[in-house]
Amino acid sequence: MSDEENKIEQEIELEQEVASEENEEVNVEPSLENELAAALAEIESLKDHALRAMADAENTRRRAEREKQDARLYAIDKFARDLLPIADTLGRALGTITEEQRGDEGFKAFVEGIELTEKELFKAFEAHGVKKIGIQGEKFDPNLHQAVAQIPSAIAAGNIAEVFQPGFTLQGRVLRAAMVAVSAGD
Repeated sequence: MSDEENKIEQEIELEQEVASEENEEVNVEPSLENELAAALAEIESLKDHALRAMADAENTRRRAEREKQDARLYAIDKFARDLLPIADTLGRALGTITEEQRGDEGFKAFVEGIELTEKELFKAFEAHGVKKIGIQGEKFDPNLHQAVAQIPSAIAAGNIAEVFQPGFTLQGRVLRAAMVAVSAGD
């Protein structure tokens, strides 16, 4: 073989090697791009998972805080419900006393004692967030009042005409709805 043929053969081999290397680089680049894309997708997935876990932890913390606050606010719920019949009984006792009995000196101290006891009970209720609801003349609210009758009255229609049993709330939550008669108007 001549030198020229050797050169040509060497050039052909060189071109084949270069082409082979380019093919390898071309094959390597898509592989790296795929790996990079997969890594970026995994990073996004992990970020999403981490954000969801943090949000879930925050929601759990808020729920626990709300439950703790509710437990503190409404801890006396059952006790307050148990005292409501006592308040009713004191009110009924005072309602049965006539003016004649109030004027009797021997009975006056007894009446004052019942009035003082009722006053102190309502004072204790107020101190702990228990409020009396259901006042004659106020607007009827089905969330606070239980209508047991609708009667003709001089009071404006839709307002409370008569209170049969007062209601009570604890920190805005109804302990017992007031039993009332609603005015139908004149």
